[in-house]
Amino acid sequence: MSSIRSICVIDGQGGGIGAAIIKRLKSLFEEKVEVVALGTNAIATAQMLKARANRGASGENAIVVTVARMDIIIGSVGIVMADAMMGEVTPKIAAAIAAAPARKLLIPISQENVVIVGAPSVPLPHIVDTLIEEHLSPLLD
Repeated sequence: MSSIRSICVIDGQGGGIGAAIIKRLKSLFEEKVEVVALGTNAIATAQMLKARANRGASGENAIVVTVARMDIIIGSVGIVMADAMMGEVTPKIAAAIAAAPARKLLIPISQENVVIVGAPSVPLPHIVDTLIEEHLSPLLD
C-alpha cells in the first residue's frame, strides 16, 4: 500500500456531491484509508457522515486546520475559490486548501460565474468514476 493514509472530501450546501464521492471511496477502499468529511456547514457534514466517512467536522476553522494534515483533498473546483458555493467557501478556506501540501483532486462542477473551458459536460457518477479510477487508485496501489 502507498503512503496515502488520509483523504478529505470537502463539500457545502447539501453535501450531495461529497456524499456520492465518499460512498464510492468506501465501497472500493473500505478501511484502507481514513476518509474525513469536511463540510462548510453541518448539513453537508451530516450527509457525508451518513455516506460512511470515518470522521467529520464543519466550518471554517475545522477545514483550515484539517486540510494541512491530509494526504489528498477532494472537492469541486469551487473549494479553491473564495466566496464560492453561495459564499460558504470563505477566503480563509480557499487559501488554506490551495496552500495545503496535499494533492488536490478537483471536480469541474461549474460555479456561479466560472466556466472551465475544455471540461466536458459529464454526469457526476462518471466524474466520480474517473476521479477514482484514473487519479486516486494509482496513488493507493
